[in-house]
Amino acid sequence: MYDIIVIGCGVIGASVAYELSKYNLKVLVLEKEIDVADGTTKANSGILHSGYDPEPGTLMAKLNVEGSKRIKELVKKLDVQYNECGSLVLAFNKEDEKTLEKLLDNGIKNGVENLRIIDKEEVEKLEPNINKTVTKALYSPGAGVIDPWELCIAMSQVAVSNGIEIKLNSEVVDIIKEDEKFIVKTDDNTYTSKYIVNAAGINSDKVHNMVCEKEFEIKPSKGQYFILDKSQKDLVKHVLFQCPSKLGKGVLIAPTSHTNIIIGPNAESNSKISDKSTTFEGLNEVKEKISKTISDVPYWENINNFSGLRANSTESDFIIREAKSCKNFIDLAGIKSPGLASCAAIGLMCLDILKNIGVDFVEKENYIDSRKIIRIKHLSPEERAEKIKENPLYGNIICRCITVSEGEIIDSLKMPLPPKTLGAVKKRTGAGMGRCLGGFCGPKVLDIISRELNIPPEEVYNTNFGSYIITGKTKEGDQYV
Repeated sequence: MYDIIVIGCGVIGASVAYELSKYNLKVLVLEKEIDVADGTTKANSGILHSGYDPEPGTLMAKLNVEGSKRIKELVKKLDVQYNECGSLVLAFNKEDEKTLEKLLDNGIKNGVENLRIIDKEEVEKLEPNINKTVTKALYSPGAGVIDPWELCIAMSQVAVSNGIEIKLNSEVVDIIKEDEKFIVKTDDNTYTSKYIVNAAGINSDKVHNMVCEKEFEIKPSKGQYFILDKSQKDLVKHVLFQCPSKLGKGVLIAPTSHTNIIIGPNAESNSKISDKSTTFEGLNEVKEKISKTISDVPYWENINNFSGLRANSTESDFIIREAKSCKNFIDLAGIKSPGLASCAAIGLMCLDILKNIGVDFVEKENYIDSRKIIRIKHLSPEERAEKIKENPLYGNIICRCITVSEGEIIDSLKMPLPPKTLGAVKKRTGAGMGRCLGGFCGPKVLDIISRELNIPPEEVYNTNFGSYIITGKTKEGDQYV
């Protein structure tokens, strides 16, 4: 019997787990994928919006501003890579300039600090590669870029260090309410709980409807992206937006927290939740739209493409409340942009709701509130030499593109929530994120996972169940198999 079961472990579920881990509660997090941060959290722009876009008075506006401030505190405590590079919303005509005025007014009402509209000359000084047709921009120096999956993993690891249980490969297939408890069935087990927190992302309506009367519907929207090589890190220095429309914040170009360049997304409404494909048409749309911002993008330096799904809902605002027809069932649904920037505030708001409906919060003693990661590439030559002296495996570079050592990979395998796939190691260390996309380091990472976790190499997957890398030996003695 658990006090609380959280369904889903993207940044929203992880934020809830992180906050709950501070208290003497028995909490279980159920995640259907092979790793945390494997849904929308893994595939988004990674932008920490400052909060001028949401309409004043909405949950989006309130939680965006509060969440952004809290995340800036958490990245230091959790050792998450973050770059406060600032953002520019660009105007190219008089109509756009009116939109900038509205966004500025929104931002002031929402409590965003240091917002201002700048002229063409200052825009071009900040961004020399911008198209000369730009006329003005809304400048927000407090916006930034973050590694979204690293934030999710960090919060999850701290939660596990403090006693929260996270079960992966555990898709919820049914929920039954009996008296004052919920019976939660996964594909291979059954759990009971007094309270449910539904943070299932694009599946949150399905989870809600398992036990509650229908209140909302998730209508996923797919967006496709380009990732340019680190060689293009000077192409832009800020997050560059075009003026938003009813479809969203539009196509952007920005540095990532890993110093790549990200371009996208487009917006494909009514997408299937299983459709994470990239297409010629979708990527070409991104190219056409971003040409308004920068005309000479070096797409020959593109090293990867991906798509992500936004959890758009039939409601215009975030859905954060106790279900109307089901007591003690909390929905955190329809968390589209600015969901990433809002996640830390959503976790706190969820705790407030749980307190109001009867959960007794008693703080833990000896709470572990932080983590520390060794990143060899970020150390000075002296610091690096000292680490290699302590452990020679920090001197064995496995991923040459990103500079990731064997010691760092082994560290990730020994932390809470150890990765079991190449994709999970990539999210924790960066190995495989470079220009060769793991062509050089992939086999070496596979060997390390197999050796350290004591599992056969053929049971090490690429990203999820069934994504085999190898299926067996090609030769056994004199016999091929």
